[in-house]
Amino acid sequence: MYFFVLLLPFIDYLASCEASTVLLNRNLAYSSPFTGHDQAYIHQPQLAIDTKQLAKRHTAHARRQTEDATGFVDEHYSTFYGGDFSNSPTIWKGGLNFTHSVASGDPFNTSVLLWTRAVPVSPPGTTALPDQSVPACLSFKISTSPDLQGDTIDSGDAFTSYDVDWTLKVEATGLTPDTKFFFQFSDCTNSSSVSPIGTTRTFPSPDTPANEVNGGTPLTLAVFSCSQYQAGKQFLSHEACLRTEIKLITTGWFNAYGYATHNTSAEIFLHLGDYIYESLGDGASIGRQTLGRELATVHDYRQRLNQYRTDEGLLAAHQSGPWVTVCAIGCAFSPSGACFTDRKLAAVRAYHEWLPIRQVTVNDKLRIWRNFEIGKLLDLTMLDTRQYDRDITDASITTYPAKRLKTNVCFIQLYYNTECEHQRLINTLAAFPNRSLMGFEQEKWFFNTLSQSQNRGAIWRVVGQQIVFTQLNESGVFDLIVRKDAWDGYRVNRERVLNYLYENEINNTIILSGDSHANWVSDLAHPNDSTTYNPLSGQGAIGVEFAGTAVTSGSSFGTNIAPAAADVKSQEYVAANLDLQWSEGSYRGFFTLTIDPNTLNATYYAMRNITFANLDGFASANFVVKAGENKLSRPVAGGSTLAGVLKFNGTESH
Repeated sequence: MYFFVLLLPFIDYLASCEASTVLLNRNLAYSSPFTGHDQAYIHQPQLAIDTKQLAKRHTAHARRQTEDATGFVDEHYSTFYGGDFSNSPTIWKGGLNFTHSVASGDPFNTSVLLWTRAVPVSPPGTTALPDQSVPACLSFKISTSPDLQGDTIDSGDAFTSYDVDWTLKVEATGLTPDTKFFFQFSDCTNSSSVSPIGTTRTFPSPDTPANEVNGGTPLTLAVFSCSQYQAGKQFLSHEACLRTEIKLITTGWFNAYGYATHNTSAEIFLHLGDYIYESLGDGASIGRQTLGRELATVHDYRQRLNQYRTDEGLLAAHQSGPWVTVCAIGCAFSPSGACFTDRKLAAVRAYHEWLPIRQVTVNDKLRIWRNFEIGKLLDLTMLDTRQYDRDITDASITTYPAKRLKTNVCFIQLYYNTECEHQRLINTLAAFPNRSLMGFEQEKWFFNTLSQSQNRGAIWRVVGQQIVFTQLNESGVFDLIVRKDAWDGYRVNRERVLNYLYENEINNTIILSGDSHANWVSDLAHPNDSTTYNPLSGQGAIGVEFAGTAVTSGSSFGTNIAPAAADVKSQEYVAANLDLQWSEGSYRGFFTLTIDPNTLNATYYAMRNITFANLDGFASANFVVKAGENKLSRPVAGGSTLAGVLKFNGTESH
C-alpha cells in the first residue's frame, strides 16, 4: 500500500504528460514540416520540436508548484485537462493578445487548416509574463453561422508556446464539402478574450459534377506573387556578368491584397512565391522600415514574417478566405555567414509556423508540391520550381571594385552560384537532356497528376508554380544571361512538359506564374515554332500561361518605370516571341481567375499607387479561355487593354 501511495504522484505525472502532449500535438505548428524526421535532426537539433519533451517540461513546472499535496483540489492539478483551465497552473492565464488576426489554408473537402497567433500579455498592474515552460491554451470553433451562434461543426483546445513563436495551426475536420464557414479562437482561461472572426471554405468532393461546384456559380481565385515590404537594391544595367549600377528604391504597401479582398469576388487566394524577402532595405520614408538584419536564423525569419503580417491588406486577405501557397524563401548564403542548408531549413521552419500550409508527407520535409481536386471542375496543382531538387541554377551577381566599397563584394540575390563564369556554364547546361528544374521525382508526379486529372473527368488543370514558363527573348536574340532562373534556363525540361501535354492530349491546361515582376499572357506552344503554332489564330497551342506581376517588388523592366516606357519594352517582347500575346511591365498588382465548366476568365488588376495604404486600382486587361480550345480566345483580350501591349494579327499593337 505504501508503494502504491508513492506511485500515485508518478502516475498522475505520466497522465499529465500524455494529456498535455495531446494538446501540443493538436497544434500542427510544432510538427510540420518536420514530423517523422527525428533522425534528420542530428545536424539541425534546433529545428526539431519534441512535444513529449515540451509536455514534460511544463508539467514538471506544474509539479514543482504543487509538490505539497496539502489542500489538493482536482481542478488545480495538471492531470485534469479538459476541466477548468482557468485554474490550471501549467498554462498562462494572464491574458492573450491575438496579434495577427486569423488565417486559414489548404482546404480539403471535409477539413481546413485554421491559424492564429496569441501572445501572452501581463495582467493589469503587473509586468508578469509566463516562464518558457508555460504554454498558452486556445480554443477554436467553426460554424456556418457568420456570428458563430449557430451549430458548431468542430471545436477543440490546443496549446501554443514560445517554441513556435506563439503561433497556432489546427485542422478543423468533419466539415461539409463545398461550404463557406466562419471560425474564431479564444483563450481557454477566459472565453471573453477572442480573436477576430475569420471566413474560410472547403473544396467540393472530387466527384462533384463540374456544374454543381460552388453551388453552380463560377469559382474565383486571386493570384499573387512577390510582396516586398521594404526598399531594396535594384540593378539597373549590366554588361555580360558585371552589373555596374545600383539604386535604392522603395517598394511599398500591399494594396493588391486589400483590393482583392474588398473589390473582387475572390474566395480562394493563391501565392506563387516571394511571400517575404530576406534582404534589408530602407522603407522609412513611407513607413516600411524593416526590422532586424538579412535573414539567416529561425528568429530572423519569424521576425520578418511577423512584420509583413502587420500590413492591413495582407491581414484582411488572410482573414477573408483560405490560402494555397508555395514557398520561395530561404535560398542563399547571407552576410551573417549562415550556410545555404541551415538558412533554408530555418526559412521552412518559420514558414510552416506562420502559414496555414499542410505538411504533404512525413517522408519529405521540404516537399510542398501537392494537388487539390476541386470537384470535376478543376485540379489545382501546386509545383515547387524554385527549391526542390533542381539542377544548378543562376545567381544575380554584382561585383563592386575596391575603389567603391574598399573591397570586392559579390551581392548574391537569391540563388546558388557565386561566380560570373558559372553563368556562362549555365548557358551551356540549359539544353542538357537530363537537366531538371523540379527534380525527376516531382516531374514524374506532375505528369501522372495531369493524366489522372484528365482521366477522372476534371475539366480544367490549373498549375500554380513560381517562374515564367514561356520563352522570353529580347529583340529576337535568345539571351540566357538574365533569365536562367526561369524555365528558359531549363529548355529541355520545358520541352518535356510541352511534349507530355501534346502527346497525351492533355486539354485545358492553365499554367500560373510569378517571380518576374511583370505581366505576361501567352499561348502554350513550342517556343517560337511557326511551323506548329499560328500566333494569329492560336492554332497549334496546347494551353495558356497567365504570369502575374509583383504585389510590390520593382519591375524587371526598371523599377518605377512609367507605363509608356514599359510599353516600349513590351513591344519588343511581343514582336520577338510568337506565343506571347500580352506584356505589361509598369504596374504592380495581381490577377484573378473566374472558372466555370465552359469558360476561364483571367482579369489583371493594376494598383495606381503603393507608397501608402489605399484601394486605388483598376482592371487593366481581361482574357478568356474556352474549354476545349487550349488557347486564348480571339480577339485576345477582346482586342484592347487599359495597360500594356497586345499582339494583333501577328504584329504588336495597342
